[in-house]
Amino acid sequence: MAEDDVRQSLLSRNAVPATANRSISLVGNDIQSLLRLGSSIDQQEIRFKQVFLWLVAYLGVGTVCFYLVRHHIEGKKTNGIFDAMYFCVVTMTTTGYGDLVPRSALAKLLACIYVFTGMALAGFILGKAADYLVEKNEILFVKAISRIEKVGSAEVLRKAEVHKAKYKFLMSTVMLFVLILVGILFLVLVEKLKFVDAFYCVCSTTTTLGYGDESFSTGAGRIFAVFWILSSTLCLAQFFLYLTELYTESRQRSRIEWALTRKLTFSDLEAADLDHDRKVSAAEFIIYKLKEMGKISKEDISLLLENFQKLDVDHSGTLTDRDLMLPSPSQTQSKLRFYW
Repeated sequence: MAEDDVRQSLLSRNAVPATANRSISLVGNDIQSLLRLGSSIDQQEIRFKQVFLWLVAYLGVGTVCFYLVRHHIEGKKTNGIFDAMYFCVVTMTTTGYGDLVPRSALAKLLACIYVFTGMALAGFILGKAADYLVEKNEILFVKAISRIEKVGSAEVLRKAEVHKAKYKFLMSTVMLFVLILVGILFLVLVEKLKFVDAFYCVCSTTTTLGYGDESFSTGAGRIFAVFWILSSTLCLAQFFLYLTELYTESRQRSRIEWALTRKLTFSDLEAADLDHDRKVSAAEFIIYKLKEMGKISKEDISLLLENFQKLDVDHSGTLTDRDLMLPSPSQTQSKLRFYW
């Protein structure tokens, strides 16, 4: 009975019995899960559109600025507008082929301004675009799996959440592969490069090395480069970000599994006994395991205990309505200082 009370207080005050209207509850959970996911995607789409407008404005202003100083930029030129937009993107992504180079002080200062603002905007776009694409594809994934396996959407969403890092990594891998393939095909068919040179140019571009010995030299190539360079460089950065996230999550899961399966020792019981009463309660055991899993730290526990002690005005070891009604020691001291 006591164990049930502890479990009930730790999990939820208003828990519903498992046998009461189970089918209705499952359907309700499915609908609520889909509604939450749909609402999240709508919010992501609004934010993504806002960021996209910022990108269009940035490229528009940059194109106008570099077009006005086009005579101060030397190199392989095709069309003034296309070259200005192309130079803006190459500067923003820090690719820097060297096929177009600022020569005057004005053009150099303008390039310095745009490389810093462009890097900041690129990082912002990276996060928003990734969140939008991942959640947009997640709802399609949920619908497809629920139809194939004929399981509830809530269960599919739970599994998708557990493997979200893996799913994002796989999606970014596929997108990166497609962008690399498209870039190679374009360079071979339009820019007339050999396959090895095209692959070399794609690699130096996506990694922002930009040696400059191979680049986009035609008008059509530079129009394509405006969109392709932005997409490929951002996708590669996202690929490494998700790879790191997947590795970190894998290590965290291994740590959690180890914490849950290993055998307890007497030293563990001593460490888990926070109030030193030679007994480990359910709350103390949960706190100890959360710390062992890396979910919380010793400093977090100390801060929470200190906060609890401040709230426990009557020093009863529990929080009641009376503690909330009584003035805390800090409030009493402030009142005394005021009266003094």
